[in-house]
Amino acid sequence: MSYQALYRKWRPQGFEDVKGQEHIVTTLKNQIRLGRIGHAYLFCGTRGTGKTTVAKIFAKAVNCEHPVEGSPCGECAMCRAIQGQASMNMIEIDAASNNGVDNIREIRDEVEYSPAEGRYKVYIIDEVHMLSIGAFNALLKTLEEPPEYVIFILATTEAHKIPVTILSRCQRYDFRRITVDTITGRLAELAGREGMDVEDKALCYIARAADGSMRDALSLLDQCVAFYLNERLTYEHVLDILGAVDTGVFSRLLRYVMSQDVSGALKLVEEVVIQGRELTQFVMDFTWYLRNLMLIQSSDQLEEVLDMSEENLTALKEEAAQIKQSVLMRYIRIFSELTNQLRYSTQKRVLIELAIVKLCKPQMENNYESILNRLAVLEDMMERGVAVMPSTPSMPMDTKEMMQEPAVESLPPAQAKDVEAVTAQWGKIISGLETSTMMMLKDAMVSAGPDNQIILGFRDDMQKGYFDAESHRTAVEKAVSEHIGKEVRIVSRRLEKGKAEEALFINPNKIHLEHVEFIDEDQF
Repeated sequence: MSYQALYRKWRPQGFEDVKGQEHIVTTLKNQIRLGRIGHAYLFCGTRGTGKTTVAKIFAKAVNCEHPVEGSPCGECAMCRAIQGQASMNMIEIDAASNNGVDNIREIRDEVEYSPAEGRYKVYIIDEVHMLSIGAFNALLKTLEEPPEYVIFILATTEAHKIPVTILSRCQRYDFRRITVDTITGRLAELAGREGMDVEDKALCYIARAADGSMRDALSLLDQCVAFYLNERLTYEHVLDILGAVDTGVFSRLLRYVMSQDVSGALKLVEEVVIQGRELTQFVMDFTWYLRNLMLIQSSDQLEEVLDMSEENLTALKEEAAQIKQSVLMRYIRIFSELTNQLRYSTQKRVLIELAIVKLCKPQMENNYESILNRLAVLEDMMERGVAVMPSTPSMPMDTKEMMQEPAVESLPPAQAKDVEAVTAQWGKIISGLETSTMMMLKDAMVSAGPDNQIILGFRDDMQKGYFDAESHRTAVEKAVSEHIGKEVRIVSRRLEKGKAEEALFINPNKIHLEHVEFIDEDQF
Protein backbone atom coordinates (compact mmCIF):
# COMPACT_ATOMS: atom_id res chain seq x y z
CA MET A 1 0.00 0.00 0.00
CA SER A 2 1.24 3.49 -0.86
CA TYR A 3 2.29 5.91 1.87
CA GLN A 4 -0.50 7.83 3.57
CA ALA A 5 0.05 11.26 5.08
CA LEU A 6 -0.18 11.33 8.87
CA TYR A 7 -3.27 13.54 8.93
CA ARG A 8 -5.09 11.04 6.70
CA LYS A 9 -3.78 7.93 8.41
CA TRP A 10 -4.70 9.14 11.87
CA ARG A 11 -7.97 10.92 11.08
CA PRO A 12 -10.29 10.28 14.07
CA GLN A 13 -12.79 7.49 13.46
CA GLY A 14 -14.85 8.05 16.60
CA PHE A 15 -15.98 10.95 18.75
CA GLU A 16 -13.56 9.95 21.52
CA ASP A 17 -10.59 10.58 19.15
CA VAL A 18 -11.59 14.17 18.39
CA LYS A 19 -9.39 16.61 20.32
CA GLY A 20 -10.19 20.14 21.45
CA GLN A 21 -13.88 20.18 20.48
CA GLU A 22 -15.48 18.56 23.52
CA HIS A 23 -18.37 21.06 23.60
CA ILE A 24 -19.50 19.98 20.13
CA VAL A 25 -18.79 16.26 20.52
CA THR A 26 -20.79 16.02 23.74
CA THR A 27 -23.80 17.80 22.22
CA LEU A 28 -23.87 15.61 19.12
CA LYS A 29 -23.49 12.39 21.14
CA ASN A 30 -26.40 13.39 23.38
CA GLN A 31 -28.58 14.17 20.36
CA ILE A 32 -27.89 10.74 18.85
CA ARG A 33 -28.35 8.92 22.13
CA LEU A 34 -31.70 10.63 22.84
CA GLY A 35 -32.94 10.50 19.25
CA ARG A 36 -33.10 14.30 18.91
CA ILE A 37 -31.24 14.50 15.62
CA GLY A 38 -31.61 17.73 13.63
CA HIS A 39 -32.09 17.97 9.89
CA ALA A 40 -29.45 20.65 9.15
CA TYR A 41 -26.15 21.55 10.83
CA LEU A 42 -23.63 24.31 10.18
CA PHE A 43 -20.02 23.63 11.25
CA CYS A 44 -17.89 26.80 11.39
CA GLY A 45 -14.26 27.28 12.25
CA THR A 46 -10.74 27.77 10.96
CA ARG A 47 -8.95 25.17 8.83
CA GLY A 48 -7.90 21.89 10.37
CA THR A 49 -10.08 22.07 13.48
CA GLY A 50 -12.11 18.93 12.69
CA LYS A 51 -15.26 20.11 10.88
CA THR A 52 -15.28 17.48 8.10
CA THR A 53 -13.98 14.79 10.44
CA VAL A 54 -16.79 15.31 12.93
CA ALA A 55 -19.32 15.38 10.08
CA LYS A 56 -18.14 11.95 8.87
CA ILE A 57 -18.19 10.50 12.37
CA PHE A 58 -21.71 11.89 12.79
CA ALA A 59 -22.77 10.20 9.54
CA LYS A 60 -21.44 6.88 10.87
CA ALA A 61 -23.06 7.34 14.26
CA VAL A 62 -26.60 8.02 12.95
CA ASN A 63 -26.41 4.90 10.72
CA CYS A 64 -24.53 2.65 13.14
CA GLU A 65 -26.23 -0.66 13.90
CA HIS A 66 -24.78 -0.85 17.42
CA PRO A 67 -24.02 2.69 18.68
CA VAL A 68 -22.25 3.03 22.03
CA GLU A 69 -23.44 6.06 24.01
CA GLY A 70 -24.01 8.01 20.81
CA SER A 71 -20.68 7.01 19.23
CA PRO A 72 -20.32 4.66 16.24
CA CYS A 73 -19.13 1.16 17.04
CA GLY A 74 -16.77 1.08 14.04
CA GLU A 75 -17.37 -2.63 13.57
CA CYS A 76 -20.77 -2.99 11.91
CA ALA A 77 -21.27 -3.12 8.15
CA MET A 78 -22.55 0.46 7.94
CA CYS A 79 -19.60 1.87 9.89
CA ARG A 80 -17.09 -0.01 7.73
CA ALA A 81 -18.84 1.05 4.53
CA ILE A 82 -18.89 4.74 5.44
CA GLN A 83 -15.32 4.59 6.71
CA GLY A 84 -14.21 3.00 3.45
CA GLN A 85 -16.22 5.57 1.45
CA ALA A 86 -18.23 2.76 -0.09
CA SER A 87 -21.63 3.77 1.28
CA MET A 88 -24.30 5.69 -0.61
CA ASN A 89 -25.60 7.05 2.68
CA MET A 90 -22.83 9.64 3.00
CA ILE A 91 -22.49 12.07 0.11
CA GLU A 92 -19.58 14.52 0.35
CA ILE A 93 -19.71 17.56 -1.94
CA ASP A 94 -17.06 20.22 -2.51
CA ALA A 95 -18.94 23.50 -2.95
CA ALA A 96 -15.80 25.22 -4.23
CA SER A 97 -16.03 23.27 -7.51
CA ASN A 98 -19.76 22.42 -7.45
CA ASN A 99 -21.23 25.81 -6.69
CA GLY A 100 -23.83 26.29 -9.39
CA VAL A 101 -27.61 26.06 -9.37
CA ASP A 102 -27.54 22.82 -11.40
CA ASN A 103 -25.42 21.08 -8.76
CA ILE A 104 -27.94 21.95 -6.05
CA ARG A 105 -30.84 20.85 -8.28
CA GLU A 106 -29.17 17.42 -8.57
CA ILE A 107 -29.06 17.20 -4.76
CA ARG A 108 -32.68 18.28 -4.59
CA ASP A 109 -33.68 15.48 -6.96
CA GLU A 110 -31.57 12.87 -5.16
CA VAL A 111 -33.08 13.48 -1.71
CA GLU A 112 -36.41 12.17 -2.94
CA TYR A 113 -34.99 8.63 -2.88
CA SER A 114 -34.76 6.94 0.51
CA PRO A 115 -31.53 5.13 1.50
CA ALA A 116 -31.16 1.57 0.29
CA GLU A 117 -29.62 0.61 3.62
CA GLY A 118 -29.26 2.35 6.94
CA ARG A 119 -31.51 5.06 8.35
CA TYR A 120 -30.14 8.38 7.06
CA LYS A 121 -28.63 9.94 3.98
CA VAL A 122 -26.09 12.52 5.13
CA TYR A 123 -25.03 15.29 2.73
CA ILE A 124 -21.74 16.94 3.75
CA ILE A 125 -21.18 20.18 1.81
CA ASP A 126 -17.65 21.51 2.35
CA GLU A 127 -16.76 25.18 1.81
CA VAL A 128 -20.45 25.97 1.56
CA HIS A 129 -19.76 29.72 1.48
CA MET A 130 -18.52 29.24 -2.12
CA LEU A 131 -22.04 28.52 -3.40
CA SER A 132 -23.54 31.15 -5.67
CA ILE A 133 -26.57 33.18 -4.62
CA GLY A 134 -28.71 31.17 -7.06
CA ALA A 135 -27.45 27.92 -5.56
CA PHE A 136 -28.25 29.10 -2.03
CA ASN A 137 -31.77 30.04 -3.13
CA ALA A 138 -32.23 26.65 -4.76
CA LEU A 139 -31.17 24.96 -1.51
CA LEU A 140 -33.47 26.95 0.78
CA LYS A 141 -36.69 24.94 0.60
CA THR A 142 -34.98 21.57 0.68
CA LEU A 143 -32.84 22.64 3.61
CA GLU A 144 -35.86 23.83 5.57
CA GLU A 145 -38.06 20.76 5.06
CA PRO A 146 -35.99 17.81 3.87
CA PRO A 147 -37.35 14.23 4.00
CA GLU A 148 -37.09 12.69 7.46
CA TYR A 149 -34.23 10.42 6.34
CA VAL A 150 -32.00 13.29 5.08
CA ILE A 151 -29.46 15.28 7.13
CA PHE A 152 -27.50 18.23 5.77
CA ILE A 153 -24.12 19.19 7.29
CA LEU A 154 -22.67 22.43 5.93
CA ALA A 155 -19.02 23.16 6.69
CA THR A 156 -17.31 26.54 6.21
CA THR A 157 -14.36 28.65 7.30
CA GLU A 158 -16.21 31.90 6.51
CA ALA A 159 -19.65 31.83 8.09
CA HIS A 160 -20.17 35.57 7.50
CA LYS A 161 -20.50 34.90 3.75
CA ILE A 162 -23.50 32.61 4.21
CA PRO A 163 -26.96 34.22 3.73
CA VAL A 164 -29.03 34.73 6.85
CA THR A 165 -31.82 32.66 5.32
CA ILE A 166 -29.49 29.64 5.33
CA LEU A 167 -28.12 30.33 8.81
CA SER A 168 -31.60 30.48 10.33
CA ARG A 169 -32.38 26.96 9.07
CA CYS A 170 -29.34 25.29 10.66
CA GLN A 171 -28.01 24.40 14.08
CA ARG A 172 -24.73 26.27 14.25
CA TYR A 173 -21.59 24.81 15.88
CA ASP A 174 -18.41 26.89 16.13
CA PHE A 175 -15.18 24.87 16.18
CA ARG A 176 -12.47 26.42 18.36
CA ARG A 177 -8.79 26.71 17.57
CA ILE A 178 -7.08 23.79 19.24
CA THR A 179 -4.73 24.76 22.06
CA VAL A 180 -0.97 24.22 21.85
CA ASP A 181 -1.06 21.75 24.78
CA THR A 182 -3.79 19.67 23.12
CA ILE A 183 -1.96 19.55 19.78
CA THR A 184 1.34 18.73 21.50
CA GLY A 185 -0.27 15.86 23.39
CA ARG A 186 -1.81 14.44 20.22
CA LEU A 187 1.49 14.73 18.32
CA ALA A 188 3.35 12.96 21.13
CA GLU A 189 0.75 10.17 21.11
CA LEU A 190 0.94 9.63 17.34
CA ALA A 191 4.74 9.93 17.29
CA GLY A 192 4.86 7.09 19.82
CA ARG A 193 2.56 4.96 17.68
CA GLU A 194 4.68 5.63 14.61
CA GLY A 195 7.91 4.85 16.44
CA MET A 196 9.30 8.37 15.93
CA ASP A 197 12.03 9.79 18.15
CA VAL A 198 10.98 13.43 18.61
CA GLU A 199 12.08 15.96 21.21
CA ASP A 200 9.24 17.39 23.33
CA LYS A 201 10.37 20.96 22.65
CA ALA A 202 10.23 20.25 18.91
CA LEU A 203 6.64 19.01 19.18
CA CYS A 204 5.69 22.10 21.16
CA TYR A 205 7.10 24.41 18.48
CA ILE A 206 5.30 22.51 15.71
CA ALA A 207 2.09 22.87 17.70
CA ARG A 208 2.59 26.64 17.99
CA ALA A 209 3.43 26.95 14.29
CA ALA A 210 0.21 25.11 13.39
CA ASP A 211 -1.83 28.05 14.75
CA GLY A 212 -4.67 25.99 16.21
CA SER A 213 -4.93 23.50 13.31
CA MET A 214 -4.42 19.80 14.06
CA ARG A 215 -4.15 18.97 10.36
CA ASP A 216 -1.40 21.58 9.84
CA ALA A 217 0.46 20.24 12.87
CA LEU A 218 0.44 16.67 11.51
CA SER A 219 1.54 17.90 8.08
CA LEU A 220 4.46 19.84 9.61
CA LEU A 221 5.48 16.82 11.69
CA ASP A 222 5.33 14.68 8.55
CA GLN A 223 7.57 17.15 6.71
CA CYS A 224 10.15 17.37 9.52
CA VAL A 225 10.38 13.62 10.08
CA ALA A 226 10.81 12.99 6.35
CA PHE A 227 13.84 15.31 6.24
CA TYR A 228 15.53 13.76 9.28
CA LEU A 229 14.62 10.16 8.52
CA ASN A 230 15.85 7.63 11.09
CA GLU A 231 17.24 10.46 13.25
CA ARG A 232 16.08 12.06 16.44
CA LEU A 233 13.99 15.12 15.54
CA THR A 234 15.25 18.01 17.69
CA TYR A 235 14.07 21.55 18.27
CA GLU A 236 16.95 22.91 16.17
CA HIS A 237 16.03 20.59 13.30
CA VAL A 238 12.46 21.91 13.29
CA LEU A 239 13.69 25.51 13.23
CA ASP A 240 15.93 24.72 10.26
CA ILE A 241 13.15 23.09 8.25
CA LEU A 242 10.50 25.70 8.98
CA GLY A 243 12.87 28.64 8.49
CA ALA A 244 12.18 29.93 12.00
CA VAL A 245 14.41 31.23 14.78
CA ASP A 246 14.69 30.49 18.48
CA THR A 247 13.10 32.84 21.01
CA GLY A 248 16.59 33.50 22.33
CA VAL A 249 17.25 35.44 19.10
CA PHE A 250 14.25 37.67 19.84
CA SER A 251 15.57 38.31 23.34
CA ARG A 252 18.96 39.33 21.91
CA LEU A 253 17.31 41.60 19.34
CA LEU A 254 15.18 43.28 21.99
CA ARG A 255 18.23 43.98 24.16
CA TYR A 256 20.08 45.50 21.21
CA VAL A 257 17.11 47.75 20.47
CA MET A 258 16.64 48.79 24.10
CA SER A 259 20.32 49.74 24.36
CA GLN A 260 20.06 51.52 20.97
CA ASP A 261 22.81 49.31 19.57
CA VAL A 262 22.08 49.67 15.85
CA SER A 263 25.20 47.78 14.82
CA GLY A 264 24.45 44.77 16.99
CA ALA A 265 20.81 44.61 15.86
CA LEU A 266 21.71 44.78 12.17
CA LYS A 267 24.39 42.09 12.58
CA LEU A 268 21.76 39.84 14.15
CA VAL A 269 19.46 40.39 11.15
CA GLU A 270 22.38 39.48 8.89
CA GLU A 271 22.83 36.23 10.85
CA VAL A 272 19.15 35.42 10.31
CA VAL A 273 19.47 36.07 6.57
CA ILE A 274 22.65 33.98 6.24
CA GLN A 275 20.96 31.07 8.02
CA GLY A 276 18.24 31.17 5.37
CA ARG A 277 15.39 31.98 7.74
CA GLU A 278 12.13 33.20 6.27
CA LEU A 279 12.08 36.96 6.93
CA THR A 280 8.31 37.43 6.97
CA GLN A 281 7.98 34.67 9.54
CA PHE A 282 10.82 36.24 11.53
CA VAL A 283 8.97 39.58 11.71
CA MET A 284 5.67 37.91 12.64
CA ASP A 285 7.33 35.83 15.37
CA PHE A 286 9.11 38.88 16.82
CA THR A 287 5.83 40.83 16.83
CA TRP A 288 4.19 37.93 18.66
CA TYR A 289 7.10 37.92 21.12
CA LEU A 290 6.55 41.62 21.84
CA ARG A 291 2.82 40.99 22.20
CA ASN A 292 3.51 38.37 24.87
CA LEU A 293 5.69 40.85 26.76
CA MET A 294 2.89 43.41 26.66
CA LEU A 295 0.36 40.90 28.02
CA ILE A 296 2.68 39.96 30.87
CA GLN A 297 3.04 43.63 31.79
CA SER A 298 -0.75 44.04 31.73
CA SER A 299 -1.62 41.18 34.07
CA ASP A 300 -0.11 38.35 36.10
CA GLN A 301 -3.03 36.00 35.37
CA LEU A 302 -2.41 35.33 31.68
CA GLU A 303 -0.69 31.94 31.74
CA GLU A 304 -3.55 30.29 29.83
CA VAL A 305 -3.68 33.07 27.22
CA LEU A 306 0.06 32.93 26.60
CA ASP A 307 -0.03 29.16 26.29
CA MET A 308 3.67 28.45 27.01
CA SER A 309 5.87 26.51 29.39
CA GLU A 310 6.71 27.74 32.88
CA GLU A 311 10.37 28.13 31.87
CA ASN A 312 9.57 30.42 28.93
CA LEU A 313 7.04 32.34 31.01
CA THR A 314 9.64 33.09 33.67
CA ALA A 315 12.11 34.31 31.04
CA LEU A 316 9.48 36.57 29.50
CA LYS A 317 8.61 38.07 32.87
CA GLU A 318 12.26 39.00 33.37
CA GLU A 319 12.34 40.63 29.92
CA ALA A 320 9.07 42.51 30.52
CA ALA A 321 10.43 44.04 33.72
CA GLN A 322 13.23 45.72 31.76
CA ILE A 323 11.10 47.75 29.38
CA LYS A 324 8.34 50.36 29.76
CA GLN A 325 4.93 49.58 28.28
CA SER A 326 4.79 52.80 26.23
CA VAL A 327 8.10 51.88 24.58
CA LEU A 328 6.92 48.33 23.99
CA MET A 329 3.73 49.54 22.30
CA ARG A 330 5.84 51.66 19.94
CA TYR A 331 7.88 48.60 18.99
CA ILE A 332 4.70 46.60 18.31
CA ARG A 333 3.26 49.39 16.14
CA ILE A 334 6.37 49.65 13.98
CA PHE A 335 6.64 45.89 13.44
CA SER A 336 2.91 45.52 12.77
CA GLU A 337 3.21 48.13 10.03
CA LEU A 338 6.28 46.28 8.76
CA THR A 339 4.31 43.02 8.47
CA ASN A 340 1.84 44.67 6.10
CA GLN A 341 4.65 46.22 4.04
CA LEU A 342 6.47 42.91 3.58
CA ARG A 343 3.50 41.30 1.82
CA TYR A 344 4.09 43.32 -1.34
CA SER A 345 7.82 44.01 -1.11
CA THR A 346 10.75 42.45 -2.95
CA GLN A 347 13.25 44.11 -0.59
CA LYS A 348 12.27 42.54 2.69
CA ARG A 349 15.69 42.81 4.29
CA VAL A 350 15.92 46.54 3.59
CA LEU A 351 12.51 47.19 5.15
CA ILE A 352 13.40 45.14 8.23
CA GLU A 353 16.67 46.99 8.69
CA LEU A 354 14.88 50.32 8.33
CA ALA A 355 12.36 49.31 10.99
CA ILE A 356 15.14 48.26 13.37
CA VAL A 357 16.92 51.59 12.92
CA LYS A 358 13.60 53.29 13.76
CA LEU A 359 13.34 51.21 16.93
CA CYS A 360 16.85 52.13 17.98
CA LYS A 361 16.52 55.82 17.07
CA PRO A 362 13.20 57.19 18.38
CA GLN A 363 14.35 60.72 17.48
CA MET A 364 13.67 59.80 13.85
CA GLU A 365 9.94 60.06 14.59
CA ASN A 366 7.94 62.95 15.99
CA ASN A 367 4.81 61.18 17.20
CA TYR A 368 3.72 60.81 20.81
CA GLU A 369 5.03 57.23 21.23
CA SER A 370 8.53 58.11 20.01
CA ILE A 371 8.74 61.10 22.37
CA LEU A 372 7.79 58.85 25.29
CA ASN A 373 10.44 56.40 24.11
CA ARG A 374 13.07 59.15 24.07
CA LEU A 375 12.08 60.32 27.53
CA ALA A 376 12.29 56.75 28.83
CA VAL A 377 15.83 56.45 27.47
CA LEU A 378 16.83 59.75 29.04
CA GLU A 379 15.38 58.82 32.41
CA ASP A 380 17.16 55.47 32.31
CA MET A 381 20.47 57.13 31.59
CA MET A 382 20.02 59.67 34.35
CA GLU A 383 19.13 56.90 36.83
CA ARG A 384 22.38 55.16 35.88
CA GLY A 385 24.28 58.41 36.47
CA VAL A 386 25.35 58.88 32.87
CA ALA A 387 26.66 62.40 32.36
CA VAL A 388 25.49 63.94 29.12
CA MET A 389 26.48 67.25 27.59
CA PRO A 390 24.34 69.67 25.65
CA SER A 391 24.01 69.14 21.90
CA THR A 392 25.05 72.67 20.98
CA PRO A 393 27.82 72.55 18.31
CA SER A 394 31.22 73.72 19.50
CA MET A 395 32.13 77.32 18.62
CA PRO A 396 34.53 79.98 19.83
CA MET A 397 33.74 81.52 23.19
CA ASP A 398 33.40 85.01 21.78
CA THR A 399 30.77 83.73 19.32
CA LYS A 400 28.79 82.18 22.19
CA GLU A 401 28.96 85.43 24.14
CA MET A 402 27.78 87.38 21.11
CA MET A 403 24.78 85.06 20.87
CA GLN A 404 23.94 85.13 24.57
CA GLU A 405 24.40 88.83 25.42
CA PRO A 406 21.89 90.21 22.93
CA ALA A 407 19.37 87.72 24.27
CA VAL A 408 19.60 89.25 27.73
CA GLU A 409 19.69 92.80 26.42
CA SER A 410 16.68 92.20 24.19
CA LEU A 411 14.37 91.63 27.16
CA PRO A 412 11.60 94.20 27.21
CA PRO A 413 12.27 96.82 29.88
CA ALA A 414 8.69 96.85 31.04
CA GLN A 415 7.92 93.14 31.43
CA ALA A 416 5.68 91.92 34.22
CA LYS A 417 7.33 91.34 37.59
CA ASP A 418 6.08 87.76 37.71
CA VAL A 419 7.76 86.92 34.44
CA GLU A 420 10.96 88.58 35.62
CA ALA A 421 10.93 86.43 38.75
CA VAL A 422 10.26 83.25 36.74
CA THR A 423 13.01 83.89 34.20
CA ALA A 424 15.46 84.79 36.96
CA GLN A 425 14.95 81.45 38.71
CA TRP A 426 14.08 79.30 35.71
CA GLY A 427 16.98 76.91 36.21
CA LYS A 428 16.04 76.25 39.85
CA ILE A 429 12.35 75.88 38.97
CA ILE A 430 12.73 73.19 36.30
CA SER A 431 15.58 71.31 38.01
CA GLY A 432 13.17 70.15 40.72
CA LEU A 433 10.68 68.65 38.26
CA GLU A 434 10.50 65.12 36.83
CA THR A 435 12.86 64.41 33.97
CA SER A 436 10.07 64.07 31.42
CA THR A 437 8.53 67.41 32.47
CA MET A 438 11.92 69.10 32.44
CA MET A 439 12.59 67.92 28.90
CA MET A 440 9.19 69.15 27.75
CA LEU A 441 10.09 72.62 29.10
CA LYS A 442 13.35 72.68 27.16
CA ASP A 443 11.95 74.97 24.43
CA ALA A 444 9.28 76.76 26.48
CA MET A 445 8.67 80.53 26.12
CA VAL A 446 7.25 82.58 29.01
CA SER A 447 4.86 85.55 29.08
CA ALA A 448 2.46 87.24 31.51
CA GLY A 449 -1.29 86.87 31.36
CA PRO A 450 -4.32 88.25 33.23
CA ASP A 451 -5.35 87.07 36.69
CA ASN A 452 -1.89 85.95 37.86
CA GLN A 453 -1.39 83.79 34.79
CA ILE A 454 1.99 82.67 33.53
CA ILE A 455 1.65 81.67 29.88
CA LEU A 456 3.95 78.95 28.53
CA GLY A 457 4.32 79.17 24.75
CA PHE A 458 5.35 76.22 22.57
CA ARG A 459 5.93 75.76 18.86
CA ASP A 460 5.17 72.02 19.16
CA ASP A 461 1.65 70.63 19.61
CA MET A 462 2.97 67.67 21.59
CA GLN A 463 4.62 69.93 24.19
CA LYS A 464 1.50 72.09 24.50
CA GLY A 465 -0.67 69.00 24.88
CA TYR A 466 1.63 67.70 27.60
CA PHE A 467 0.90 70.75 29.79
CA ASP A 468 -2.78 70.75 28.95
CA ALA A 469 -2.90 67.73 31.25
CA GLU A 470 -3.82 68.86 34.76
CA SER A 471 -1.19 66.76 36.59
CA HIS A 472 1.72 68.19 34.56
CA ARG A 473 0.37 71.73 34.72
CA THR A 474 -0.15 71.54 38.48
CA ALA A 475 3.43 70.36 39.04
CA VAL A 476 4.79 73.42 37.20
CA GLU A 477 2.42 75.77 39.07
CA LYS A 478 3.62 74.42 42.41
CA ALA A 479 7.29 74.75 41.46
CA VAL A 480 6.86 78.33 40.17
CA SER A 481 4.83 79.42 43.19
CA GLU A 482 7.41 78.05 45.64
CA HIS A 483 10.29 79.91 43.99
CA ILE A 484 8.67 83.31 43.37
CA GLY A 485 6.59 83.35 46.57
CA LYS A 486 3.28 83.93 44.83
CA GLU A 487 0.38 81.76 43.66
CA VAL A 488 0.17 81.64 39.85
CA ARG A 489 -1.85 79.81 37.21
CA ILE A 490 -0.07 78.11 34.30
CA VAL A 491 -1.63 78.28 30.82
CA SER A 492 -0.11 76.61 27.73
CA ARG A 493 -0.38 78.18 24.27
CA ARG A 494 0.66 77.19 20.75
CA LEU A 495 2.96 79.74 19.06
CA GLU A 496 3.46 80.23 15.36
CA LYS A 497 7.03 81.02 14.38
CA GLY A 498 7.43 84.51 12.93
CA LYS A 499 4.08 85.81 14.21
CA ALA A 500 3.91 89.12 16.12
CA GLU A 501 2.60 87.33 19.23
CA GLU A 502 5.96 85.59 19.66
CA ALA A 503 7.63 88.94 20.47
CA LEU A 504 5.69 89.07 23.75
CA PHE A 505 7.37 85.87 24.98
CA ILE A 506 10.78 85.37 26.54
CA ASN A 507 12.90 82.24 26.24
CA PRO A 508 14.19 81.69 29.80
CA ASN A 509 16.22 78.65 28.69
CA LYS A 510 18.70 81.00 26.99
CA ILE A 511 19.06 83.22 30.05
CA HIS A 512 19.33 81.30 33.33
CA LEU A 513 20.25 77.59 33.02
CA GLU A 514 23.02 77.38 35.60
CA HIS A 515 21.08 74.81 37.65
CA VAL A 516 20.15 72.36 34.90
CA GLU A 517 21.85 70.32 32.19
CA PHE A 518 19.89 69.02 29.22
CA ILE A 519 20.78 65.71 27.66
CA ASP A 520 21.86 65.45 24.07
CA GLU A 521 19.60 62.80 22.49
CA ASP A 522 21.82 62.54 19.40
CA GLN A 523 24.52 60.95 21.50
CA PHE A 524 22.52 57.76 21.99
